Amino acid sequence: MGSGERYSAGMPSTHARSPHPHVPGRPRRPSPLGGRRPTRDDLARFASDDPDAIDDVLPLEDTRLRLLIVGVNPGLWTAAVNAPFARPGNRFWPSLHRAGLTDHVVDAAAGLTAEDEAQLLDRGIGLTNLVGRATVRADELTADELRAAGVRLTERVRAMRPAGAAIAGITAFRTAYGLRKAVLGRQDPETVPGWPADVALWVVPQPSGLNAHENIDTLAAKWREVWDSLGT
Repeated sequence: MGSGERYSAGMPSTHARSPHPHVPGRPRRPSPLGGRRPTRDDLARFASDDPDAIDDVLPLEDTRLRLLIVGVNPGLWTAAVNAPFARPGNRFWPSLHRAGLTDHVVDAAAGLTAEDEAQLLDRGIGLTNLVGRATVRADELTADELRAAGVRLTERVRAMRPAGAAIAGITAFRTAYGLRKAVLGRQDPETVPGWPADVALWVVPQPSGLNAHENIDTLAAKWREVWDSLGT
């Protein structure tokens, strides 16, 4: 199936509906570039040790998420515009839409609009990262960074208690939690020390265009499986 075709096998045609209309979000900084796409020269200055290179997309403390999506770490383009999965060519937003989790393909290349942020939060979807510092590639992260990030994520999940969390990257997951034989899909929470039993844990593929094992349709099918498993 080509990338222009809609995945349909076993996938409902309706899109995710908002269980919590008008969910207020936590404050986020505007794009450092003021709403334009970065140039090649812009990108270099966003490779830094800043542990908070990008703001999360999360609701205020009293709202429970249906799904917390966890990226590995921001790329330079993402950091430059303070928007998750912003680099053109990343399959995250097209696959999320094809799975029915958004009502259109979000274009975050110049930043995340307030309307798109509201759509995600209203549907119970939040986004964060394992590691906050931006790099050209995720494999620039050290094992120590990922292990520390795993501990932090577990602590955050215990506090937030989403219905489920999906980590987008099997290699990072294996390193973060010392689970060398882990495979994609639903995980046993008991294998992750401290992970709350009432929060479903999933690992989905890295959506970057560098991942040749996946395409928009296969990624969409996995997102739909995760979403449907979490009820309404």
